[in-house]
Amino acid sequence: MKCIKIHNIDSVAVAVEPLKSGETVTVDAKEITLLNDIPAGHKFAIKDIKEGENIIKYAYPIGHAKCDIKKGEHIHTHNTKSNLAGVLEYEYTPDFKEVEKLKPLTFRGYKRPDGKVGIRNEIWIVPTVGCVNSIVREIENQAQKFKTDNIDGIYSYNHPYGCSQLGDDMDMTLKYLSGLIKHPNAAAVLVVGLGCENGNIEELKKVLGDYDENRVKFLVAQDFEDEISEGVKQVEELSKLADTYKREECSASDLIIGLKCGGSDGFSGITANPLLGSLSDRIIGMGGSAILTEVPEMFGAETILMNRCRTENEFNKTVDLINNFKKYFMRYGEKVDENPSPGNKAGGITTLEDKALGCTQKCGTAPVEDVLSYGECVNKKGLSLLQAPGNDLVAANALAVSGAQLILFTTGRGTPFGCPVPTAKISSNTNLATKKKMWIDFNAGSLLENKTMPELTDEFIDFVLKLASGEIKAKAEMLDKHELAIFKDGVTL
Repeated sequence: MKCIKIHNIDSVAVAVEPLKSGETVTVDAKEITLLNDIPAGHKFAIKDIKEGENIIKYAYPIGHAKCDIKKGEHIHTHNTKSNLAGVLEYEYTPDFKEVEKLKPLTFRGYKRPDGKVGIRNEIWIVPTVGCVNSIVREIENQAQKFKTDNIDGIYSYNHPYGCSQLGDDMDMTLKYLSGLIKHPNAAAVLVVGLGCENGNIEELKKVLGDYDENRVKFLVAQDFEDEISEGVKQVEELSKLADTYKREECSASDLIIGLKCGGSDGFSGITANPLLGSLSDRIIGMGGSAILTEVPEMFGAETILMNRCRTENEFNKTVDLINNFKKYFMRYGEKVDENPSPGNKAGGITTLEDKALGCTQKCGTAPVEDVLSYGECVNKKGLSLLQAPGNDLVAANALAVSGAQLILFTTGRGTPFGCPVPTAKISSNTNLATKKKMWIDFNAGSLLENKTMPELTDEFIDFVLKLASGEIKAKAEMLDKHELAIFKDGVTL
């Protein structure tokens, strides 16, 4: 197979391998002579396309032709322009179907007193402000002696925020930290503040609300002569609680998976992202939940998501999600189509619509049940959309604080980063999986070779359940996961 036509109404096909100018390929039982070299993952026209005519991929426009394009010609940034515009009005035209209900599979997780389920049993040391980053790291170092066979790890986290922020910007930081503190992968949490910061512990508690005083401890560094020794004492107490938890059988209906992509290429929307969509539908069919974020990477595919909203209320919230993020771009004088990245383009993605139509494959076909603001926890079963940018670190962290116990991250270019929850990397192509074995956890590139989607989904869900059960770890868990990435939108004093 030299090329793929994704949908029967598409006007382009995608090269599966590098193709040479003058080479003949077959699409829809018709031969096409290529007029240019076509790199793997890139597109070529399968019909003549007039200047101004929409270019169709995934059965939707990915932009329009900037000039006449001949059959067999390479289609990319040199001859394609985005159709995206600013704030728009939308009409609710429901178009969704229920996913098939399935008997829930099981995994071995940690049941928490509040009814949530964790897939790791860790102690987290969380700073309210960047000023105490070195303190929490030293507390972590000295507290390693309290780790037991039942405690998966004792980790501190660093970030540069928590002070010199105003208004909504400060609120986003507090909401983020509150979501992190409540996360079920943490058996116990020590929160460390400086004492004089804007986002001090008392302000944080207002956002946090009710909490388990046995599970969450607070320390104000300025109140103690030796805050490190005090912090180590508190972690020792917390470790006694964490050590009481044991893995036990849990239903897949307790899983919340975060859906993310980054370093995408021309195969991401053909292999890895649809594989996540297939898995997401199965998890939701078992009563579980999935979260899709990266709002700017919904631009161009937003009407598909809007029409999958179960009610008009969710539709209206999705319209606000999209238009408010466009206003955020415009507020800073940026164009709403300022995407994809150089790596995306090198991999064959031409416009933001091209990227978005591939990106949204990750959430399968399930109806949209809820739309979450940044830092808001999942409160409905099924598929939720989440307010967060496309930036890999910020979006993955946002998924975690909204309740995702693990993140499934598709990539065509590769990336090693991790976040507080297990972050598994799924490659869109076999070359990447072979080259970056220390980064990639699962290869979706076999869909281009010898595997069917149902077969690979079976393998993938087995992998996910083993990951949730602690039988295997994500490659990123072997690397450093100490840095938090918090969404910032405002003035720094």
